[in-house]
Amino acid sequence: MSHSAENEILATIRALMDEEHTLRSRPGGLETAERSRMREVEESLDQCWDLLRQRRARSEHGQDPDEAQVRPAPEVEQYWQ
Repeated sequence: MSHSAENEILATIRALMDEEHTLRSRPGGLETAERSRMREVEESLDQCWDLLRQRRARSEHGQDPDEAQVRPAPEVEQYWQ
């Protein structure tokens, strides 16, 4: 597995988690735009975790991890339900 690609995905996950934490810790709740951004962050996190799992699975099975692709948020979120 390309460690730089995996490191990029992990860095994106860390940045999104930091933003999610910042949004969740806002006193008084979130305004409309912040709620919308929270949803985007949650969807992006789901997609990043899914991509990372795809890459690792491909690598474990002798396939090219670089062929893994980001799946649409609705598709990824179905897996979590």
